[in-house]
Amino acid sequence: MIGSVQEPQERPSVAAVTDALGRVLNHQANALDLVSPTPGRVLFGVAVTIRFIPYRDDLFQEEANSFARCFYAAIGNEPQGKVIVFDSAGYGNTSVGGGTKLSRLNNTGVAGLITNARLRNFRELAEYDPVFYCAGEAVRAGTAELMPSGVNVPVVLHGVTVVPGDYVYADSSGAVIIPATHFEEVWGAATEIETNEVVQRQSIREENPEDVNVGSREH
Repeated sequence: MIGSVQEPQERPSVAAVTDALGRVLNHQANALDLVSPTPGRVLFGVAVTIRFIPYRDDLFQEEANSFARCFYAAIGNEPQGKVIVFDSAGYGNTSVGGGTKLSRLNNTGVAGLITNARLRNFRELAEYDPVFYCAGEAVRAGTAELMPSGVNVPVVLHGVTVVPGDYVYADSSGAVIIPATHFEEVWGAATEIETNEVVQRQSIREENPEDVNVGSREH
């Protein structure tokens, strides 16, 4: 069962977490080129997933492919702290939701949504409590192009595999996906990286340019 999570009080940067994860695991874990209706806000929480596939009229079933049904199935009975990850099957310019459809996130208290597709109605989404990150804003609905298919299955976000229970951490710099089994190790390492960077910045502030250049002098 996917549990809820509270965001840690002390929060390292997404970059530090990405560096820390690279020390622990050897796979692609960060996604770039994401935008948000509220770019100053941070998205953090436990992943639940909805996989979209290209629409097929002969396969579509109102109940099975209902967005509402898939949404509530994904978030379960404990929606707080969940981040919904939408996989758009590579349809990066297609909308997978807007202010009306995604008002369900605001009603249920999930942490937010991240997707490699586009979203509509940024002005409305910016007024909601959940945080949204996506490929950009759209004006045309995508219901004729994509339909929800799988719920809480492995999905792909900009080349990164996301499985339910992973931790999603995103801000205006990008996003990183942290496997739950390595979260404490990675988070601790990221905090250590940032502490060391503070020391390094102080050392750089105090360095003498003449000492730095001594190795390049001609004798």
